[in-house]
Amino acid sequence: MGKINSKQKGARGEREFSSLCRGYGYQVRRGQQYCGANGDADVVGLPGIHAEVKRVERLNHEDAMAQSVRDAKDGEIPIVAYRKNNDEWKIEMRAKDWFELYREWEAGR
Repeated sequence: MGKINSKQKGARGEREFSSLCRGYGYQVRRGQQYCGANGDADVVGLPGIHAEVKRVERLNHEDAMAQSVRDAKDGEIPIVAYRKNNDEWKIEMRAKDWFELYREWEAGR
């Protein structure tokens, strides 16, 4: 029973994060709901980003980031989007990717 609840919670988290992205104007969808292939991002439609979505109370940050890095395609920045109950969504990424994005943002100011 725990595995089913875990899958349901994961799907619910993916729907929640997709809704958040759409609220910011990004046309995203859950990745595996259509093709079910391993290695697909949990949410697709953020160009250049490989998003692993976690809806858990206790996140193993290292494992989640390792999964995102492993599954990201060439040229994609791996991120982990996560949320606990009664908390806001957060996004975790590697420092080198953050600095790359920040450098681009600074250049466009």
